[in-house]
Amino acid sequence: MAAPERLAVTFIRSAALVLAVAVVALSGASALAQGRRRAPPPPAAPSPQAAAPEWIANPVAVFVGLNKITGRATDFEAKIGQTVHYGALEVTPRVCDTKPATERQQTAAFVQVDEITLQKTTKRIFSGWMFAASPGLNALEQPIFDVWLKDCQGGRRPEPPAQPQLGQ
Repeated sequence: MAAPERLAVTFIRSAALVLAVAVVALSGASALAQGRRRAPPPPAAPSPQAAAPEWIANPVAVFVGLNKITGRATDFEAKIGQTVHYGALEVTPRVCDTKPATERQQTAAFVQVDEITLQKTTKRIFSGWMFAASPGLNALEQPIFDVWLKDCQGGRRPEPPAQPQLGQ
C-alpha cells in the first residue's frame, strides 16, 4: 500500500472515531432532554468531619501468660493502673479500650511490664500497645514468660438505637 493510500485509510478511521464519539455524546444529551434518568453519581467518600465511633474505656484487662518452662498458659486479669505479678514479671495496664459492637471488633491496651531481677530490682522490659486481634504483633516475649492481651472487660457498651414501632 502506497503512502497516500495509508494516509487516506488513517484519515477515514480517525473520522469514524470522531463521529462515534459525537453520536454517543448527542445520545446522552438527547436522553437528558427527554427527561430520562441517568445513572446516579457514585457515592461520595466519607467526609473527614464524620465522627468515628469512640473507643470504650474498660476497667479490666485480661491477659494470657505463657510459662515456657512448664508449657502452661494462664489467663489473668488486671485492673487499670493496678500491678499484677506473673512469675518474675509485674504487669500494669494503663489503658484498655475496645470499639463498640457496631464497629469491627478491636481491642487494644497500653501496658507496662517490669521484670524483677535476681538482685530484687525492677527493670522495665516493655512499655507499649498490645492488640488482642494480633497477639504476635506487640506481645511481650521474654526468655521464660510470654504475655499478650486477650480482652478488655467491664466497659459500658452504648445502647443500640431503638427500633421504631409499627404505626408510628
